[in-house]
Amino acid sequence: MPGLLRGMARTAVIAGTATATSNAVNRRQASKNVAAYDEAQQQVAQQAPPPAAAPAAGEGDSLAQLERLGQLKAQGILTEEEFSAAKAKVLGI
Repeated sequence: MPGLLRGMARTAVIAGTATATSNAVNRRQASKNVAAYDEAQQQVAQQAPPPAAAPAAGEGDSLAQLERLGQLKAQGILTEEEFSAAKAKVLGI
């Protein structure tokens, strides 16, 4: 009988240790995932284009805005549809 109790106690200790280790690994991995997600969000925020400036009156300003829109389109920041809509807005069409 003492051997049986000793075996059961040993099994309980091993199972408890395995559970504690598994939980610690899961917590550590979750914190790494959160940190990686936060870092990715910061990188996306840094790469986001600045908000479009309000259109200013004047022919020179319109030309500068059209040039800037062309650059954004060439860089792949604006799609063809976004470029066309912004161009029409600048030109007042």
